[in-house]
Amino acid sequence: MTDPNAADTLVVHRAVVRTPTTVLVDVRDITVRAGRPLTIVGESGSGKSVLAHALMGTLPPELAAEGSMSIGRSRFDLAERAGRRSLWGRQVALLPQEPALALDPTMRVRDQVAEGAPGWRPRETAALKRADDRLERLGLEGAGRAFPHTLSGGMAQRVAYAAATIGGADILLVDEPSKGLDRESLDRLAVMLAAHVERGGLLVTITHDLGLARRLGGDVVVMQDAAVVESGPAEEVLTRPVHPYAKRLLAAEPSKWSAPWTRDNLRADEAAEPLVTAHRVSKAYTGKPLFQDLSVEIRPRERWAVVGPSGVGKTTLGNALLRLTDIDAGWVRHSGTTRGGRIQKLYQDPGLAFPRRVPLESSVRDVMRRHRVDERHVRSLLDEMGLPFAILRRRPGQVSGGELQRIAIARAMLPRPVVLFADEATSRLDPVSQATTMDLLMRQVTGDGCALLLVTHDLDLAEAVGARQIRLGADEEASL
Repeated sequence: MTDPNAADTLVVHRAVVRTPTTVLVDVRDITVRAGRPLTIVGESGSGKSVLAHALMGTLPPELAAEGSMSIGRSRFDLAERAGRRSLWGRQVALLPQEPALALDPTMRVRDQVAEGAPGWRPRETAALKRADDRLERLGLEGAGRAFPHTLSGGMAQRVAYAAATIGGADILLVDEPSKGLDRESLDRLAVMLAAHVERGGLLVTITHDLGLARRLGGDVVVMQDAAVVESGPAEEVLTRPVHPYAKRLLAAEPSKWSAPWTRDNLRADEAAEPLVTAHRVSKAYTGKPLFQDLSVEIRPRERWAVVGPSGVGKTTLGNALLRLTDIDAGWVRHSGTTRGGRIQKLYQDPGLAFPRRVPLESSVRDVMRRHRVDERHVRSLLDEMGLPFAILRRRPGQVSGGELQRIAIARAMLPRPVVLFADEATSRLDPVSQATTMDLLMRQVTGDGCALLLVTHDLDLAEAVGARQIRLGADEEASL
């Protein structure tokens, strides 16, 4: 780095984070060196993101931290949160897990990225120019005047990355940076993270994407149940793991799935009445066509995957088929069997599907009452997903992104839907949890004769789940 005083090491001597009854993180002796990235992988809810917030000093007040860390020659007490505030943006930056919640919905993209630039002042020309340059490097030229709610999940992730890195911090803590990114965008992200490392920066990446972990190299830490169960050079841990959980992690990538439903690519009886019929539908946004003259019929038991680069309209198409958004041309019709909540949607950002200040149990019980669902069925679903029923007593911000996504899936299945629109429904899960959750979801879908419409950037997942595909491309019409 150009700063002669920049830290060349980050050492976690010990970090413990707990609630009054539960230890969420208990790790020690983690060292990150300049020029050698560290990637943390492991199960959802194992404490990876909690660890990152403990290091930043941004834990919620109900969590207690103890232990210490060193940045270069400076040592910090993790229990003293305010002591690291002066480092934010200048020496340490965190890219949070949920970009849709991290971005200010009232500010245009360019302005909030510019706020993190050194010497920023309102409408300061140099900061705005720097923001434009960062956005352009991330493939977001022209997006500066947009508001966050108009962005796809992948675009929002890149905007949040630009905002986190524009201040030039030596140490980057990056939490699930690849969620919602197509392969081209992921390649661009990996190049930028690698460039930070090559400049001598320190990089800690939390990810469920083992492919990204392989690309970054350096060292890998595997976490399970709040602790580190294996660590070492990436080429060893990701090819010859020793711990049983690390072995399960590598075996759970979608390309290696072998469940019965992956081989049973169901196609519906062509004589069955379509649940959803779309006839020559078209949609454009700010003058740019997303899809044109697209016709599709979705019948009971069919499985469709919608694939394509980030920002080309996959979520918009799904919303159009559910009649949640207007279309410019054509029409969409639903059969009578879809009434009464029998069409369900799983959102890309599960944090947006639950009231932030309300316990999760309230949201789940609302569905239970409306659809007369027995509590035993809810307990059974959560148990199969590896979640205790007591987790519903927490608020959305008190569970991990992966845990919240599994709760959202369980809630969506309670009305026994006939059509399920799953928008990147497992993107926040580690490979083991994703395999377990998709197996449960697919057994529910196939057992109930439910039609599935899956939006995903993961072509291996699309191949495993979807018997039929709708491909959207930036420079081509939709194809079936």
